[in-house]
Amino acid sequence: MKAVQITSPHKLEIIEREKPAPDPHNNVLIRMTAAGICGSDGTIYHGTNAIVTYPRIIGHEMVGVVEKTWENVKGLKPGDRVIINQVVSCGHCYPCRKGRGNVCDNLKVRGVHIDGGFREYIAVPEADCCLLPDSLPDCDAVMIEPATIAIQACARAELTQDDMLLILGYGALGSSVLRIARLLCSHIIVACRTDSKLEDARHNGASHTINVLKEDLEEKVMEYTKGHGATVSMDAANAGDSLSSLLKATGNAGRVMVMGLTAAATQINPFLITAKELDVRGSRLQNHMFGTAIELICKGKLNLTGSVSHTFPLTKAQEAFDLIDSHDPAVRKVVLTFDF
Repeated sequence: MKAVQITSPHKLEIIEREKPAPDPHNNVLIRMTAAGICGSDGTIYHGTNAIVTYPRIIGHEMVGVVEKTWENVKGLKPGDRVIINQVVSCGHCYPCRKGRGNVCDNLKVRGVHIDGGFREYIAVPEADCCLLPDSLPDCDAVMIEPATIAIQACARAELTQDDMLLILGYGALGSSVLRIARLLCSHIIVACRTDSKLEDARHNGASHTINVLKEDLEEKVMEYTKGHGATVSMDAANAGDSLSSLLKATGNAGRVMVMGLTAAATQINPFLITAKELDVRGSRLQNHMFGTAIELICKGKLNLTGSVSHTFPLTKAQEAFDLIDSHDPAVRKVVLTFDF
């Protein structure tokens, strides 16, 4: 079978691998149909991801069809459409015992620590498969995984109707956060660098928008929050100055959510945290949130259509990454397909 492997930073290869063999643990064989390219896949490709090991078959937004089942599979059958959980946790360590397997001491993430879904077939445990609703096409279904990241972040932020939320950055992550956040609160500010994206954010529920290239972020946030500052700020940009900017734009007793995985150093003023008694919280991956996302879709509360701007066959993965690196504002979510 064909697979996309990052052998070292900036080096992407289409390789041949053996099709997975029967395994009592990874007891469901999935034929991949669609896999999204995430921003973190870009950090692996560029060599800025702090946790990846090389060489690695990347890809963690994974949609496919059950090809075959092996021992002890009870709830799946060939032909079922599924999305695959990217989180592999031990179940025994302190975080797992506290119900936080997404930060397991022995965490393995498909596509990062172990091989992921940019390949024609993958074998996984039945428990890591979630059935997809028939109404959702495969390419749109890859957006469930980013939605779970947003659900996790909103849960970690304890977002409520009383909050005034600031989302910094409006790419795939920022737009996913907005989709979920608007179900929980109505006062949402989106800030980014591109007017067309800000227009989309307003169309999708943002109360206010800020172009950070043309307007002062802190000044406009204060204006839009009647001088208090955001009560919750989420960094969906992961730029070098993001955290510092959000600490300034967040008001007393607020929460600042950090989701980036780059290892680049950043300088912050601790007084901003102490003086306003801010909570700075990390949010990583998702913690059994696929079911929540799928339930929202089935209830008509979460619409994932329209997010995918480009598709490429797996064999043209390099072209897909080159397009993403062009920073063309027309590029939103790019998906690899397996119909080559």
